[in-house]
Amino acid sequence: MSTPAPTPAIAAANPRRRFLLRLVFVIVALGLLAWAAWYWFDGRWYASTDDAYARANIVEVTPLVPGTVTAIYANDNDYVRAGQTLVRFDAADARVALQRAEANLALTVRRVRALYAGAGAAQALLATRQIELRRAEQDYARVLELKGTGAISAQDLQHAGDALAAARAALGAAREQLHSSRAPIAETVLAKQPDVLAAAAMLRQAYLDEVRTRLLAPVSGYVAKRSVQLGQRVLPGTPLMAVVPLDHVWVDANFKETELAHMRIGQPVTLTSDLYGGSVVFHGRVQGLGIGTGSAFALLPAQNATGNWIKIVQRLPVRIDLNPAELRKHPLRVGLSMSVEVNLHHRNGAALATQPPTRPVLQTRVYAGQMDAADALIARIIRANAGHADTNHVAVIAAAHAGKR
Repeated sequence: MSTPAPTPAIAAANPRRRFLLRLVFVIVALGLLAWAAWYWFDGRWYASTDDAYARANIVEVTPLVPGTVTAIYANDNDYVRAGQTLVRFDAADARVALQRAEANLALTVRRVRALYAGAGAAQALLATRQIELRRAEQDYARVLELKGTGAISAQDLQHAGDALAAARAALGAAREQLHSSRAPIAETVLAKQPDVLAAAAMLRQAYLDEVRTRLLAPVSGYVAKRSVQLGQRVLPGTPLMAVVPLDHVWVDANFKETELAHMRIGQPVTLTSDLYGGSVVFHGRVQGLGIGTGSAFALLPAQNATGNWIKIVQRLPVRIDLNPAELRKHPLRVGLSMSVEVNLHHRNGAALATQPPTRPVLQTRVYAGQMDAADALIARIIRANAGHADTNHVAVIAAAHAGKR
């Protein structure tokens, strides 16, 4: 039985189909070749991951003194400025303690003034005893001259000698009394006298305790994790709320350990967020590579030396600093998912930091003026109660040194 010959239409279609198949094959081959060339010269120098999340400093607001909450000035998601009052405590007890410390400092200053006055009186008594000793020495010298003439008796000579001895003893007692009265105030001025310094320290502590009944925002940012309630009795160190400064947000990107061979500090990074989508691109740089995996720092680290073991590719966190201008235009929130791509072309940087930081990573100055205000209050109290003690002190020291001679 013979095979029927193909019709002219089928014969014409076969060459066309073979041509199309060859064309598709050529296109696919060229595409694979182009992809291979791109990957070899450029594509393999990029590392990307979706396991990345936005992070920020979470500044806890905790009290330094115990107290009962009487007012709350901020709620979750509110924006607060550095130095703004967030929580207020009942300050009645703190005010009473402050008034007691002020009175104690004033009383101490007046008591030290009395010490300066006593030193002046002791110096005057010493001068009097010196005059009396000179008079007794002169009287005894005259008595000795008259003894040879027989004009006085031996009893008068004895009385003159006793008077001289008594004058010397009185001078010695006056000198010791001066030394005793000078001991608490020697080589110092009233404001630096130890008793005054101790009372000033008590006042400074009482002042700070009263000021700290108002909890201030350490930094500018947004309130989160508010747990404090009105009327709550809190102790020092109790977390009441947190302030998150969203102007300093970074990204922790978790890369596989096989992707970190060419990753270096300072390499450029492009990022996108699920919040804004691909239309908003963030730019940043690698700030640091993690020094260990998450499991290495876990509370219960893995024990691979026992039981069955299966190798799992580990991930290490890479910290990426973002462009502040882009953050201000498109603010991020803590914990948002990010897509990260690191450009690995520039590999001259270090894999780990080689220099220590030269300035604080985060700092606040809202508490700097509290001690200055306390010192100003102490200075006013001392000035109001000191009188002329400092002048008298200088005179007493000079006279005492003169008395030694």
